This record gives sequence, structure tokens and C-alpha cells, in this order.
Amino acid sequence: MDLEPVDRITADAVGEPGQRAFFLQARKGPDVVTILVEKQQVELLSSSILEILARVGKETEQGPPEEEMDLEEFVEPMWRAGRLSIGYLQDRDLLLLEIEEALDEEEEREPEKVRLWATPEQMLSLSRHGAVVVARGRPRCQFCGNPLDPEGHVCPAMNGHGSPGV
Repeated sequence: MDLEPVDRITADAVGEPGQRAFFLQARKGPDVVTILVEKQQVELLSSSILEILARVGKETEQGPPEEEMDLEEFVEPMWRAGRLSIGYLQDRDLLLLEIEEALDEEEEREPEKVRLWATPEQMLSLSRHGAVVVARGRPRCQFCGNPLDPEGHVCPAMNGHGSPGV
């Protein structure tokens, strides 16, 4: 499925920190695509977009305001994302985000793919909003970087002990 170009693209999370589900969502006219993604995929996508836009001199563009970046009508995701690929097409001044479905090893079929074409402004907004969404999660341990639960955690960097005061 191709959405070329998208009217809007966003990433967001639903649920409480530690129990959140992350989604990428795009719209072109009446067509809405929602894909379940991992938090790390949103984080990596956000930084990759910035790297690409910096390379082509478009990292200072303005896109939609933050309040327009929420998920639209929450629908069931089409599937869970496996591989994400992103690139910039200079002749069209668009970024292409290709999302490939994650398949179980025993599934003997080709994974589905979605190709989302977006302007540098839209992708910069996606990057900035994605970084905000990821940062809304649980605080990270200063020693190992793993998320902290309200009651602390077993820190591998502290040989299985919580940090002082946790």
C-alpha cells in the first residue's frame, strides 16, 4: 500500500508508562494506516529523520503544531512493524518511509509493506513529536539506562542491586 503523499503522519503511544503501545499512523484522504511499532523504533526513526534532514539542509523547517500530532480515531493496527526504512528523494523533495510487517519465523509468506511519502516538514514534526512521546515514558536508571518502575528495578550495572536511594 502506498500513501503518496500523506496528508498527515504521526507517532504516539496509548496507555500508562511501562504498559504503553506505540503506533505510527498516516492519513491520505479517507485512507488511514495504523501500524503497531516498538518504542525503540519510534526513537530510532526520530533520530534517523533528523540525520537525513540535517544532511540535506532541511532540519529547520516548520511542520504542524504539536497539538495536531495526536493519533486520529484509534483503530486497530494493520499489523506489527518489523523493518523500517527511510530515505530522501531529492528530485521530489519527499521522504519515503517503508514499513515492513513483522512475521513469525514459521509464516511462509511475503511480509506486507506500507510506503509513506511525506514532506520534510511533516517528517520533522514526526521526529520531534516521536522524541516527545518516547520521553514521556518511565525515567531511566542513571547506571544502566533501563526504565525504572515506581518501586525501582534490579540494576545489572549494580550487580543486581537498585541504585542508592531506590
